[in-house]
Parts: sequence; structure tokens; C-alpha cells
Amino acid sequence: MEFHPVLWLYTLIQWVLDKLLSPTPPPPKATLGRPRIAVIGAGLTGVSSASHCVGHGFDVTIFEAGDEKSLGGIWSKVNNTSGLQIHSIMYRFHPSVKWSAGYPDRQQIVSQITQIWKKYGLPERTKFNTPVRSTRQDYLGRWIINDDPSLGIFDGILAAVGTCGDPKMPHTPNQEAFKGEIFHSSKSNGKTAAGKKVLIIGGGASAVEALEFIVHTDAASTSVLARSDKWIIPRNAFVDGLLALNVLGQETIFSWIPETLLKRFFYRDLQDLAPDSEGLFTETPMVNSDIFRQIRDHHAEWLRGDIVRFTEKGILFRHRSKGVPKGGPGREVEIRGDMVIMATGYERPSLSFLPDEVFQEPYQPPRWYLQVFPPEHMSVCCNNCTYVNAIGTVGNYHIGIYTRLLLMFLVDPLARPQEYWMKRWIDMTSYLKARAPTGAFDFFTYSELLYWFLFCIAINPFRWKWAPFVFLGIGSALPKNIVSGEDRLRNGLGMKRRHHE
Repeated sequence: MEFHPVLWLYTLIQWVLDKLLSPTPPPPKATLGRPRIAVIGAGLTGVSSASHCVGHGFDVTIFEAGDEKSLGGIWSKVNNTSGLQIHSIMYRFHPSVKWSAGYPDRQQIVSQITQIWKKYGLPERTKFNTPVRSTRQDYLGRWIINDDPSLGIFDGILAAVGTCGDPKMPHTPNQEAFKGEIFHSSKSNGKTAAGKKVLIIGGGASAVEALEFIVHTDAASTSVLARSDKWIIPRNAFVDGLLALNVLGQETIFSWIPETLLKRFFYRDLQDLAPDSEGLFTETPMVNSDIFRQIRDHHAEWLRGDIVRFTEKGILFRHRSKGVPKGGPGREVEIRGDMVIMATGYERPSLSFLPDEVFQEPYQPPRWYLQVFPPEHMSVCCNNCTYVNAIGTVGNYHIGIYTRLLLMFLVDPLARPQEYWMKRWIDMTSYLKARAPTGAFDFFTYSELLYWFLFCIAINPFRWKWAPFVFLGIGSALPKNIVSGEDRLRNGLGMKRRHHE
């Protein structure tokens, strides 16, 4: 077997991170303590969050709407050819993850999720085929799922339903007339495009997924029909990391610098495909280094415009020039194809099982405390459920940080945020990002997210003792002992322990 020094070093780093930061799995059949957390969703975020809870001695129950085949969330639904577009060093959703490649495929990702699920004894704490339709609090402030106390009584809710649900398949006029095959980009397993002219409807991440499928099946030609231009950044961990360092999380007077560099050195002769009206820090970019190569080698073409209707042999397409808005004028041409792949994304899972008050304007998602805690209920954390657009990753260490913040809020009365101050933080962040082309919480970068975490801990001295636990998952015993001492002191002074809500 050939020795690869970079892979060996990466493996060593992952081993060290596992030993230093992974919480200790509970013994089999262990009785865990309170607070008890209801985790909604058995995808990557749900499994990771639950493992952090039980690893620190707190009991959980995972509720998953699907059967065991749904373990892994969206990764259980996509194609076998799908994989990470960002480098796996930016996708460490749990400290014990051990990647064997820089850009692992779908099978390896699901395998890592499954290993963590088993390692932390979560099979016995998972209820499959149990969709959560409602959550409410009893008179003591404890949470009840589906109005059924037999499912358990919980101190906190950790929603982990993600942002990608069922495939989105919009109907296009005259679609029935097309003589070829039509299917969603997530349904390509077992299909082949060999020798076929393939049309891809859509220009986002799902289009990248479709292109990966086509590359593996030797299609005759590929046409991507996109309604708008989207930023594409290289599949390079260093470049992606630099872009995520914009701590302001918005367009700035310096945004032209990375945009110009991308156009000159990455787009090069294909700058016509780069957005002119939308800045880089306004929408989640696509991460792919192969698209431009496919276009330059004449294996694919990227067309901007609107779908008019299907024809028997393809699609009638209104080709728009650069700068012409969606639905604007253009030249109509019939683009012929044998196969149409609908790269139209996924429906967003609903959070309607939460109480109605958390959706009241102006503090509705994503305008929540740290984007995931509704001000009315600090005992609810919607981990990876509320973001809209970002540069960074949704599968990294912040999953554990959000989870441990929830545990800190539930365990330590003096560290709990009050509704008033949670809303003031939201107002402050909105003011600081008032000039952002997007809403204050509709786009963020990973460095901005880390700033939010640091601010949350620094602003309250009673949280300082929790800093190693929140950021690294270590030292939970010390702050819990201090909290016990604080409780004894306050009780001795005749002060009542504050209720967690």
C-alpha cells in the first residue's frame, strides 16, 4: 500500500482530536441524569447532538419520523455518487469522526453517522416512525411531545430537522409531452446517461449533484438551464476558509477583492457566469472545481434563462443575456434532450411542531438568539434548522457548541438568558448588519458564528466557568459543582432557585 504523508498527517490529527475532545460514551444500559433532552430528527445534526448529551451524562430520546433507513437525514436520501463539496476538515460534525478522504462520498458519511449513533448507545434511545407534530410545556415547564406523556417528559427540546426534506418537483408546462425520462437529481441511483443528451433544470447545489452523476455515466452532452447566476468557489479548503473569515457576515467595502480574485483566477474566461448584481456574501455559493472544466472541455454548457415549457424532444428555453432579470426578455430556443434531471432542491422541513409564540414577528426564525434559540423558550435549540445562507459549513464543531450551550442554560440558573436580553441581542445584531443586502440573519459566515459564541459567553461572568465545556466539551464536572455550591449559597440566603423558563 502506497504511503501518503498528507493523508497520514490528516489521520493523525483526527486521532488526536478524537482523544482530546470526544465525550466518553456511556456504559451499556446506563441510567443518565437530567436535564433530559428530546432530540427531533436522526440526521447528522440529531445524532451528533444526542451523542454530546449522553457523552456528558444527560439523557436523550431521539424522535425520527422515518424508519431506520432514514438514519443520516438528507445523506440517507441522496445518490451514491454524491459527496462532500467542501473539504472534510470543514465537516467534522463530531470529534470522533474519522475521514479516510478529503472529499468523502455519501456511503462514508452515512457510515460515520451510524458509527457515532452506535458508539454512544443511541439505538436504544431512538424512536423511529415517530413524527413529532406538537410540543407543549406542562405546568412545571417540562416539555411533552405529541401531547403524549408516555413518550417522555423533557427539560429541553433540540430540533434537528435540517433544511432539506423531501425532493422538490415543481410541475412545468407541457411536461407530459416530453418523450424522454424526467427525474429528480436525488433519484439517479441505477440510472445511466450514457450516450444521452442531458438537460439539468436548476443552477444550485442540486445541479452540482446532477453533474456528478453525469460525469460517472459518460453522457453525450449536458446543458444546465439556470434561472440566475450563482457564485461558484473552488473546492479548496484554504480558499473556502479565507472566505469564511469575514467576521462581519455581510458585504463590505472590501468584498470586491475576493470577488475580483475569483473572477480573474478561477472563472478566467468564463466570467460571464459570475453574478454582477449579487455580492459573494449574500447567498450560499456553490463549491465545485469541476464545473468549469466540463464547460471548457465542451462536455457541458451553462445557460441562463427561463423554462417556457416542455416539448416532445426537449425544452423551450428563453435565453437571457447577462444582467436581464428573471422573467425578462430573451431569445427562445428549443434545447433538445433525451433525459431531464430536475435539480430543483428540497422542501424545507417544518418547525410547526414548536409553540405558536416562537413564530411571532419580529422575532421569528431565523431572527432568534444566536439564530437557534427562540427568545420565548431558551430551553429550545433548533440546531442547523434555521439558517438560510452562509459561507462555511453546517456540519462542523458548532453542532456541539450549540448543544452544550443548551445544556449550560438548563443546568445553570445564573447562566440562563432572559427573554428581554435575548431580544436585545437580536436587535443589536440587526442594527450592526442594517446595511447588509440580505436580512441580518439571512446570511452569515463561520467566523461571525464563532463571534456570536464568544460574545454569548463573555457577556455574562457566570458563564465564564463554562467556557472550556461549551467550546471544547471538557471540564463539565467543575462548573456543575460550582453551580451546586451557588444553589446551596442562595438557598441558605433564602433565595429560591429560579425556574428554567
